[in-house]
This record gives sequence, C-alpha cells and structure tokens, in this order.
Amino acid sequence: MSADGGGAPWNPYGGGQPARRLTFGRLFNPIAVGRVVFTPSRPDRVHDPAVKRTQVVRTVVGIAAITWMMLSYGLASDADAVVDDRFAQIRTTLIVLAVTFPVAVAAFVAAARPPNRGLFLRRVAKPAGALLALFVALAAPRLITGLGLVTEETDWTASPERVALLFALGAWLLWLAPFVLYGIAQSLVHVFRTADLHETVPPLLATLLVWEVALLDVFRGAYDGVPLAVRAAFTLGGPLSVTLVAMWELRRLRTRHGITLRGALLR
Repeated sequence: MSADGGGAPWNPYGGGQPARRLTFGRLFNPIAVGRVVFTPSRPDRVHDPAVKRTQVVRTVVGIAAITWMMLSYGLASDADAVVDDRFAQIRTTLIVLAVTFPVAVAAFVAAARPPNRGLFLRRVAKPAGALLALFVALAAPRLITGLGLVTEETDWTASPERVALLFALGAWLLWLAPFVLYGIAQSLVHVFRTADLHETVPPLLATLLVWEVALLDVFRGAYDGVPLAVRAAFTLGGPLSVTLVAMWELRRLRTRHGITLRGALLR
C-alpha cells in the first residue's frame, strides 16, 4: 500500500506512467502544452479506463442536452449564441470553483492525519496551477484590450514594430484558442487534475461543484421560458447524474483498487 491509501505504486490501469515533459518544439503545440497543464500526471495514480469513459460520456451528453434545450426553446438564436452561453456558464463555474477549490482542498488536507497531511499539501500545486492557467488563458484577450494595448483606433501600419506586434498577437491568439478549448474539455473530465491530489477528490469535488452551479442557475433564472418540467429535469438532471457517476467511481475505486477516502485520510 502507498502512503496515501492508494494501493500499490504501480497498477495495470495506467498508473506508473512517466510524467509528460515539454520540449522546446512542443511549446508550439497548444494541445501538447494542454496535456501537461490539464491532465493528471502523478506516477502512482490509478487510471481506470472505465471511469474515464464514463466521465467523457457524461460530459458530452450534458453539453449536448443543454445545447438541444437552448435551441429547441429559443433560449439561443443560433449556434454562436449557444457557444457564448456555454462560455458564460464556464466563467461562472470557474468563479465558483475559485472559491470552492481552496476551501474544499483545505478541508481535505486538514482532515488527513500525518504524514498524509503534508503529502497532500505538497500535491496541491499542480491542480492549483491548472485552475490558474485556465483563468489566465481566458482572461488574457480581455486583459490586452482592457490595458489599451489593442484598440479599434490602433494604427497597425504606423511602424514596423506595430506590424510585428500584430503578427505576434495574431499567432499567440491562434495558439491560445485550441489551448483554452482543450483545457476546458480536460478540466471538465479531470476536475482540474485533482486526481493528482488523490483519486477520491475528483468525484467529491465534482459533486460539490455541480450542485453549487445548479443552485446558482436557480437563483439567476438560467432557464426562464422553458416549461417547468423540462427546467426541473435539466436543473436536477446534471447534479443527479454527476452524483451517481461519482458514487459509482468511489465504489469502483474501493472494490477494484482498494482506495477509500477513509484510507486517504488515515482515519
């Protein structure tokens, strides 16, 4: 058994794989950088393909269902409006997570007994870094315009330096777009790589987060104009499905891999 109750240091489900490393050439590939930033990499982490497939299916079905509802009931005029609404919800989720993450992680670490308390505290850096990276990537274009670096009145032909800056910004934004999209997808599946902290954290944090977002949707009237029965199904369907998947994932960790929350906390 490992120190954190996670079973053997290596397992047949993908644990023990070397951490991804960036070379200079890979820095130009936003997906390669995204894999390093947003996917768990702890060597002794349990990687169960069945759990991964379930998480991906749950994410895809949830996004497809919400998109269908918004188009069917006129909540969005076109695909662009759906994308805008999804990004708005992602921003809301990130804000909620920014508050929830330190509180939940602090509670998890505080509940653990030594030596796991110090071990988990050292592991916080990578999940926190993934969350911060997505925040910065989403805010960067707005920050550029907010600081006045780029405006509608900017004369890009005024000097060679401005032309060079234009090309540099354009290339960077072209790189940033797939990095952000990949980061959002991986963050939804891996819950901001919190498996690097411990395998039980992603299902627990995902359950807490999805219920918080559902409550926010209720208070801000996210689905006004939709029939009550459909609104209730979508408001509760997401949290309930995520909760069921989380319970199944925790049970599978316990029965297949001997990993439990009690074992992680040394309780």
